[in-house]
Amino acid sequence: MLALSRKKDESLVIDNCIEVTILDIRGDQVKVGINAPKEIPIYRKEVYLQIQEANKQAMENDAAEALKKMM
Repeated sequence: MLALSRKKDESLVIDNCIEVTILDIRGDQVKVGINAPKEIPIYRKEVYLQIQEANKQAMENDAAEALKKMM
């Protein structure tokens, strides 16, 4: 993991197309702005993990249904 220090209104660029800007810092909270192409999905990590788990369960259910049809 790369760890960088940034102050309010400072940015970093990822892969020439994603810009992350520190918008505000209040106590232990940091407000981050992300400017990226529309085709790049951006999720909070907890939402991303929920999506991954739902996809995993859907694949398992599809595999179970396929096995039932084969029998």
